[in-house]
Amino acid sequence: VCYFKNGSYCSDAMARINHILRDHRTGDIQSMDPRLMDLLARVHGQLGCRSPFHIISGYRSPQTNAWLRKRTNGVAKFSYHMLGRAIDIRLPGCDTRQLRRTCVDLKKGGVGYYPHSDFVHLDTGDFRTWKG
Repeated sequence: VCYFKNGSYCSDAMARINHILRDHRTGDIQSMDPRLMDLLARVHGQLGCRSPFHIISGYRSPQTNAWLRKRTNGVAKFSYHMLGRAIDIRLPGCDTRQLRRTCVDLKKGGVGYYPHSDFVHLDTGDFRTWKG
């Protein structure tokens, strides 16, 4: 979806993005940070891959985040996912190590690499990296 046009974010497109990235466990929708879409667009452009991202997790309600924290390691108590500022992704046709490197090279936001689950976390917080 074209989310930015003529120098501004398109509200209809952002509403569609918010719906797509909703908490799939509860159905709750959060306004996603448009800067996250900017990061994704830059990463996609840098990689030159035509495939769309596969989304592992977008917005997470506090209930879902608490549930996940009880069942798995590496889920932050105050996750950026709960603020609409994080996404976990894969990109078909692109090795997740390469995806991670491209995200790190931008030096924007948080970049987490989860090789065992084969995804990359990207958020709009301060620049930092980690391996889960």
